[in-house]
This record gives sequence, C-alpha cells and structure tokens, in this order.
Amino acid sequence: RMQHMAALKHGRVRASEQHGAHHVAAAMKLDVNVLRYLSKDDFRVLTAVEMGQKNHEIVPLPLIDTISGLKHGGAFKCIKTLLKHKLLHHDSSNYDGYRLTTMGYDFLAIKALAMRGHVSGIGRQIGVGKESDIYEVSNDEGELFALKLHRLGRTSFRAVKSKRDYLGRGNHFSWLYLSRLAALKEFAFMRALGDHGFPVPSAIDHNRHAVLMTLLDARPMVQVKRMSDPARAYLTCMELISRLASKGLIHCDFNEFNLLLTQEEEVICIDFPQMVSVSHPNAEELFDRDVECIVRFFSKKVGYQPENDPDLPYVRPSLSDAIAEIDEALDIDLAASGFQGQHQKALQTFIEGRGSDHDDGDDDDNNDDDDDDASRDEEEDCDVGD
Repeated sequence: RMQHMAALKHGRVRASEQHGAHHVAAAMKLDVNVLRYLSKDDFRVLTAVEMGQKNHEIVPLPLIDTISGLKHGGAFKCIKTLLKHKLLHHDSSNYDGYRLTTMGYDFLAIKALAMRGHVSGIGRQIGVGKESDIYEVSNDEGELFALKLHRLGRTSFRAVKSKRDYLGRGNHFSWLYLSRLAALKEFAFMRALGDHGFPVPSAIDHNRHAVLMTLLDARPMVQVKRMSDPARAYLTCMELISRLASKGLIHCDFNEFNLLLTQEEEVICIDFPQMVSVSHPNAEELFDRDVECIVRFFSKKVGYQPENDPDLPYVRPSLSDAIAEIDEALDIDLAASGFQGQHQKALQTFIEGRGSDHDDGDDDDNNDDDDDDASRDEEEDCDVGD
C-alpha cells in the first residue's frame, strides 16, 4: 500500500498527520500537502499564468487579472499565496511579472488528472532520473499507478542553453514546453506499442508533462546482477530491438536503465520520448548503438558473454534485416497522431543537442532556476479551476 498518502478530494489534498509524510514530500520537492491550502481562485490564477506564458516569458499582473477574471485585487491575493508555496516565481529583471515554477506546473497536471477521476492520492517517489520523476499514485478504488513527471532540461540546461533559439524567432525558450512534448510523445508511443503487443506499461492518461501508466511488479534491469537464464533475457532484448524496427521505430536509448525485469525474468521496455523513425538519416547508427548497449551490459554487468554462446541464433541483429520485415509502419501512424511534425522537430533538436548519457540516472540537481521556465501548454482542459 502507498506510504504517506495524501488524498485529493474536490480539488484539495488531505495532508497526512504523520510527521514523516511532510519530510518525504519536502525532500522530493513535490509537496502535495500544499494542495490542501489552495482554493479554486488560486488554481484559476495559476492557470492564468500558464495561459499568459503562451506569448509572454514573464506574465504581467494586468494580464493575469484579465485572464483569471478575478476582480478587486483577487488575483494579487492569490499570487501571494502561490509565491509563498513556490508555485510561482516573481521576475522583475525586464518588467514586473510572474512565471510558473516546476511545482506549479506539477500541481496543474495533478489537479487535471484528479478531476478526471484517475488520481486521488499521491504516494512515495519510486524513481528519479536525469529528466523525470516517478511517483506512486492511486485512484478512489485503491488501484496503484505510476505517474511520470517529465523534467527535460534538468541536467542538460547548460549544455543546450546555447540553443535557446531553436523554437524559432519570436518564441521564448521553455523547458516546460519541452517536457509537455516529451509526455505527449511518450503517451502516444506507449499506447501504440501496447496495442501492438509490445511489453510496455499500459498508458492510462496524460496531462501537460505528466504521464499516468500502470504500475508494474518489476525492477530496473540495471539493479540486476544475476539471472537464471541470461541467454533468454539477452535474446529477448535483441528481439525487441528488431521488432521495434520492423514497426518502423528505433528506441534510441535501449539500455539497462530503460528496461525492467520481472521475477519471471520477462523484459519490459520503458521511456519513449527519444524514439525515432527508421527513416531517420542516422537510423543505422542509432540502431547499432542500442544493440551495443545490451551487449555491453550483459558482458560486463551480468557476466554473460553472448559472443561465446554457440547456442545463440545470432549475437547482433541488423537494421537491414529488421526493416526488411516491416509489416506496419507505426512511425507513419504516430506522425499522424496528436504528436505532430513540429513537436518532433523541437523535441529532437533538444535530444540531439544534449547527447546521449548512459549513467545510473541518479540526480540530485533540481534547481528551479534551471527548469521552471515558461509553459506553453495547450491542453483543452487547462482551466482546471472550474
């Protein structure tokens, strides 16, 4: 069962009375206890700032007043509350205004999912990577799910900061916008892969930078040191890489950090924002890199040498063989989904700019100055205050 549970009811959270709950939440930088203090007008103002950031990096108070529709200084009263809980950031460097923080964006996504009936409680943090945080959540029926909050730019800020103009002239740089694109892409790809029988979590819902998925009884492969049948697991990984290519896709980050292993040693694939089409100009290089990541992991970490196993039907699959068996082009189908061409271009520019890192994903860098930039969310239900 979930530990340190906070229940969302009618737009508010019942904070746990246990001292440990507050300590854990604060350490995770997502203090859901704050939700119990927020009113409908607070969320209206938070949403107004989000909407204002579609065209303004810093949103002036008069515009917040206009968008929120609150009279008699109501917006400013709410802003003081939101600043106190670090859901907004005040900026007067160029002119006086406000912008969302990462936690403010988190709250908007969580509130929207709660209003849809998919999330009623936030539990412990179960995963942290360079560019995402994962929490255990539940619904009213007590079912447990995983909520992934994308944090693009958290550790790549300095490396990619020089590419601030990649969105084109007249558009301000936005890590929250990139995180929303990553969530949109991950949800679309996860659902499509699941529908075609791939071993992936089931996609439940998404909002802004958050993706809600099934919680699996498995552990990251990077934590596995011994396997009862490493040859079978190795071959399963290679078959997955080939199967993806036969559907027109390359994972581009297929390694022990993005694979889960069940107690029965079944392999589950996760993390899809960086996936590309087999028509990508560097497709063969990307495909081979995924293959070599698996060869290296099994050779160095598991102690299984695939090159020395005469019973393996093959050691390394080839992209040419995989795409020769393409039976359905999911890359084309997904290009026609909600994740559009301009989204892919923006996200791919960021991914290529940051390079590919394959470390252990542990990261304590959560500097709000780096990743709480402006949102460009265009969800149909962004007015979550109603």
